[in-house]
Amino acid sequence: MRAGREFLAFAVVGAAGFVVDVAVLYLAAPLLGWYGARVLSFLAAATATWALNRRYTFAARRSSGAAKPIVPEYLGYLVTMLGGAVVNYGAYVLVLHWLEGPWVPALGVAAGSCAGLAVNFLAARHLVFKSRRSP
Repeated sequence: MRAGREFLAFAVVGAAGFVVDVAVLYLAAPLLGWYGARVLSFLAAATATWALNRRYTFAARRSSGAAKPIVPEYLGYLVTMLGGAVVNYGAYVLVLHWLEGPWVPALGVAAGSCAGLAVNFLAARHLVFKSRRSP
């Protein structure tokens, strides 16, 4: 799949991840607070997006050679998403500090997701789901 199509698919999967992220955030916030819940919600969203990206966005790259075992691939995905996670969490915190209201945490997740999108796409494409074709 060409980079443009992969990016579009990655963004669509990211939208599904956003729904998971916000749902877990609002469910966990009463127990963990907005900052602790954000860590849990990011992990839940990253897990969901890994599964969807693995199945849809980068399926052709995976089938072009020997597939990685599932656990190392998942852990590799989480590690490579850390760069985007730092950008994502930073944007989230800034929004929470600047704005007020019941929808501010969701807006913070959206801002963070947009801020980390390019970093996460490049990491996923070139590090986790890189093509296994011989040079």
